[in-house]
Amino acid sequence: MANKYLKRVDWYIIKKYLGTFFLAIALIISIVIVFDVSENIDDFISKKAPLKAIVVDYYLNFIPYFINLFSALFTFIAVIFFTSKMAYNSEIIAIQSSGISYKRMMRPYMVASGIIAGMSWILSNFVIPPATQARVNFRNTYIKNEYVNLDRNIHRQLEPGLFIYMKSYNNRADVGYKFTIEKFEGTQLKSKLIADYIKWDREKKKWVIHDYFVRDMIGSTEKITKGAQIDTTLRMLPSEFGQQNSKEETMDFWQINKYIKDLKLRGVDNVISYEKEKYQRTAGPISTFILTIIGVSLASRRIRGGMGIHLGLGLMLSFSYIMFMQVSTIFAFKAGFNVLLAVWLPNIIYSVIAIVLYNWARK
Repeated sequence: MANKYLKRVDWYIIKKYLGTFFLAIALIISIVIVFDVSENIDDFISKKAPLKAIVVDYYLNFIPYFINLFSALFTFIAVIFFTSKMAYNSEIIAIQSSGISYKRMMRPYMVASGIIAGMSWILSNFVIPPATQARVNFRNTYIKNEYVNLDRNIHRQLEPGLFIYMKSYNNRADVGYKFTIEKFEGTQLKSKLIADYIKWDREKKKWVIHDYFVRDMIGSTEKITKGAQIDTTLRMLPSEFGQQNSKEETMDFWQINKYIKDLKLRGVDNVISYEKEKYQRTAGPISTFILTIIGVSLASRRIRGGMGIHLGLGLMLSFSYIMFMQVSTIFAFKAGFNVLLAVWLPNIIYSVIAIVLYNWARK
């Protein structure tokens, strides 16, 4: 009988948690979509965007992104809201009076957190990347072209001993200016190509080098070759040169890991943004458990001021967590801070807060 009652309590808390969470997410996404439609309706009409493309390519791919974006915040709000309500209806007292310990009462919260965390991890790594690509393609076609490149003096190692340089790159035309290729054997320069510009041929899927000359080092002699145009196959693509903002968000789990490995091999210096994205895709879902423990610990005890104090404290902690997460990652970009530590530091610190609050609440 007791075991049956425990299962009923588990299901009761899980349904309350997930129901409140998904209702809150649905409400905020509805509001966001309404504002987005009102902001972009003129572009939809002026550029004659098809209704199917608006609904399927844009808004259906828009929803997973915002579910994941608001997941941590609304996890916290959902837990605070329904747990505080349970506390002021004396439901938590009744549960504990039946012989269920505070630790045991946390089990359904952790199960529900696991469901949300698992959903968030799958969305981040496998659903959102292709959805983001489709959404960005729609925006570039019917709203605003987001492609931009502001890099200067671009250096890349394409493979061991092979280096390229461009003074600048125009991603709209797929043209790199003042282009250089250097081939080394050990520390010895074997060949150097200098060209006015290099252009991506979109039909042939090859690079075309224009107005070039090549210096080949053959023993102690030097051979110079000049030409107006030559096709070449290089281990690089136009998309690698800042062609798209937040390109890392369009890569799934396998792609981003492979791409990071490839960038490190070639000595590319913008790996941090990809590593940050990779680590956040795990740190974000794990924060669901941490914020749940904090939320339950705050809301399960009746305090003077009622649910308003619970929600106020909860929102303050959740926004401080989000702010701290943003600040810590800035250190990785600006101060050379270890990326993995920068991404996980908020989770580490708030885990300590969660443990302190949990021990306070269970007494």
